[in-house]
Amino acid sequence: MTRPPREKPEKIRCDACPVLCYIAEGRSGACDRYANHGGELVRLDPLTIIENSIEHGTKTVPFMKGTDGNEWDGDIVQANRPFITAVGAGTTYPDYKPAPFIVSQTIEDADMVTVVTEGIFSYCGVKVKIDTDRFLGHERAIVRVDGEPIGHVMTSEYGSKMLSLGGVEHLTGGSKKEGRVTCDALLKLCNCDPVEMEIDDGAIVVVQAGEAPIVNGEQERLMRVGCGSAAIGMFASQWKDHTDEVIVVDDHITGVLSEHQAGKMLDVPPTGIKINGRRSTPGRYFQVAEPGTGWGGTDIEDPLTILKPADAKVAWPGLRLLMVSTTGEQYAYFELDDDLQPQPKDLPDPLKVSVDRIAENCEPSVCSVLFMGGAGGSLRAGVTENPVKLTHSVKQSLAHVSCGGANAYVWPGGGITVMADVLDMPTNSFGYVPTPALVAPIEFTMRLSDYVALGGHADAVRPIEDVITPEVRRVGQIDPDADPTSHRNYRWKAGK
Repeated sequence: MTRPPREKPEKIRCDACPVLCYIAEGRSGACDRYANHGGELVRLDPLTIIENSIEHGTKTVPFMKGTDGNEWDGDIVQANRPFITAVGAGTTYPDYKPAPFIVSQTIEDADMVTVVTEGIFSYCGVKVKIDTDRFLGHERAIVRVDGEPIGHVMTSEYGSKMLSLGGVEHLTGGSKKEGRVTCDALLKLCNCDPVEMEIDDGAIVVVQAGEAPIVNGEQERLMRVGCGSAAIGMFASQWKDHTDEVIVVDDHITGVLSEHQAGKMLDVPPTGIKINGRRSTPGRYFQVAEPGTGWGGTDIEDPLTILKPADAKVAWPGLRLLMVSTTGEQYAYFELDDDLQPQPKDLPDPLKVSVDRIAENCEPSVCSVLFMGGAGGSLRAGVTENPVKLTHSVKQSLAHVSCGGANAYVWPGGGITVMADVLDMPTNSFGYVPTPALVAPIEFTMRLSDYVALGGHADAVRPIEDVITPEVRRVGQIDPDADPTSHRNYRWKAGK
């Protein structure tokens, strides 16, 4: 007897991204976001809403003016009113259709609408701010993960090193492996996971949003109090009665107390102590050493190597010299002998207090990750039939843009280029598609009348009561009791 051929369950085609996966029953697509459930294409991650709590009284996203004509108080969530995010919403791709959720709510007799979608961002990246005085790499140096270039070092800011990672040239303009590695690194960074990076001719650094960087295997603790000159200005009055000279070592500007204007104003006499470097203005020196991971972001381990011979016409035996870094983590105290050579001595207690105060005034070293992407015409088509009108509405502050409920900074100029702190967003807000590109939540909130006026998909508007089902994920506002030095203070607490 011949057995009838087994019927294979039909695969279904997913149109949520350009990859167009064929997905078998019970399986998910390449992105792990969509699956075949009984022949139906389903979104695996639940839709996420934010539920504010009255007792915390915290704000989620600011808006324009209230319906009473007064300035909006910034609380668009308004106590226990739920705010729907785009996390888990799905995408508009291939963009001929409206956004997955266009939700209406009534707030103080005003009809509001929030349009949510998970945008597929090929044009995206992250800006990373690393609070450390350590040398990570020269400006324009390539940043690599698994040997592949994913970005570069930008100009340093005061006490922080800056990286620009991702972007369309790394995602799609290089090799297939470069795009895959870049996308994976961006996804991890945006979801607050650690990523180890190697910078050409620089350091190996582990970056994780909200955590201290790990530079060449050592975790950083402090962000510098300021450059050497700034430190002189801040602490000069605390030093003048307990030492004759102070040198604050810094890769950018090394300060010398007796030459500095602060020292002059406090009647600190010349000491004859001379240092290497290029003198800028009195008491401020550039290029005292090469950049590195030693004292004050330089490559020195012995601070005496930056000293020139003391001026015998001015210096004197017994002269007291304090040398300290801009974080107070390195310090040394010397007194000149009869040959005017500095000899190490125990740090006097009053100077120990001042060194500790430098460290006390340093903020914790931490990594900040800001997602940045451009909401292009295709994404905007999910909001309105005339995409440019959405851009105009955002620029005129008629529509507020958020990412996962978090404040999004909208860059000036053309288009809708947004930037948001990933720590302000719900956990696992980001996904990916293998094109490669990041999938990020974006929401547009406005008055219903303004939405209709810009040509929005009015027929697709649904009341929020129809959207909030038992399957949605509820998250709350930030935890006010969390450790303020920990990134968990900026993460979203799970709701009930």
